[in-house]
Amino acid sequence: MCKPYRKPCFSVGQLIRAHAEPIARSPAFTSHQKRMLMALGACRTAALGAHKVACTECGQVQIAYNSCRNRNCPNCQARQRQQWVQARAGELLPVPYFHLVFTLPDALNSLCLHYPKVMYRLLFEASWYTVRKLGKDPRWVGAQLGMVAILHTWGSNLSLHPHLHCMVPAGGLDGDGQWKHSKSKGKYLFNREVMGTVFRARYAKLLRKAINAGQIPQTEVPAGLFRRLFAKPWVPYAERPFKKARQVVNYIGRYSHSIAVGNHRIKNVEGGKVTFSYKNYRKKGKKEDMQLSQWEFLRRFAMHIVPHRFVRIRHYGILSNRSKGEALLAARLALGAEAPPVAEPPGAAFNPLLPRHYCSCCGSTTTHLLLEVLPPVRAGPLAEAPGELCKAAL
Repeated sequence: MCKPYRKPCFSVGQLIRAHAEPIARSPAFTSHQKRMLMALGACRTAALGAHKVACTECGQVQIAYNSCRNRNCPNCQARQRQQWVQARAGELLPVPYFHLVFTLPDALNSLCLHYPKVMYRLLFEASWYTVRKLGKDPRWVGAQLGMVAILHTWGSNLSLHPHLHCMVPAGGLDGDGQWKHSKSKGKYLFNREVMGTVFRARYAKLLRKAINAGQIPQTEVPAGLFRRLFAKPWVPYAERPFKKARQVVNYIGRYSHSIAVGNHRIKNVEGGKVTFSYKNYRKKGKKEDMQLSQWEFLRRFAMHIVPHRFVRIRHYGILSNRSKGEALLAARLALGAEAPPVAEPPGAAFNPLLPRHYCSCCGSTTTHLLLEVLPPVRAGPLAEAPGELCKAAL
């Protein structure tokens, strides 16, 4: 039996609404970050409107506030994540899949803060160059690989930690359209030290080009940056291949639409402080609590807002949107496999007159009868008490 849904006691939106005026005046946030924070603060409040629904099981009437559907919002990602996972499940091949993580060193954090679009674009380019170059090497595969990459910019404690989660099949298509399996017998798709060396050299080369092209001012580059980049090895993280392809999709689906911090991780908001849980990886991922001032919490959260119009999930090679139709068909023919059954996307049979909502009275998630649409308001009792239930019955 599924556990009943428990609404978080605290949320990022509450903190944003409490500091809306200081955020609007503060030079610590960019104009894009301010717009996104205001959208998150209005999510599921009367400012975006609402609709009054009645549970078809117990008859309770409640007000359901509209969501902002912002990709940076902790409230609005579950549906998109489910749709994304089901779409990727329809593209799976009957081969093992690897999970790789490419991470930028902290020496680049200052440039990532001020020029995130450039730095994160180079991260995507250098990561795919590494996978593509080593994949074409006959010692490893000798074929064109594919990759799905997802950008994350945060650590568990909300620090800046830019990295890519990548899903790579263990093989690819050669020039004759034949499938070639990975020759790796061990834990990794490629040797990690070799992969790190290629990744570091490529990223440094792309960064020099961006600086010379004026995309990053020379005056903003820290002194001795490239010397520090080559002082330590870059070793990407890699996991053993998943035995079942669907396992890697479900696993990487956790990262596809995740946010820097979810509302369930916020334990307490009191005395101008925010207490939230995080994993201390220096202690083998032990869960601990961290306390920050509310303003520092919002500042750290804003660091991880996706840059304007930046694509944070990208597909490459035989999994790219341009070529995966023909490439996946050729791969399945070469492997003698059939296409996996396409699951019906969530919401395909959605009826606007019978939307689904969680009922706090009986705990069901059955269809609810729409009674009334409430227009957006900027002030009033709905804004003061979001989610307050009406005790009327059908």
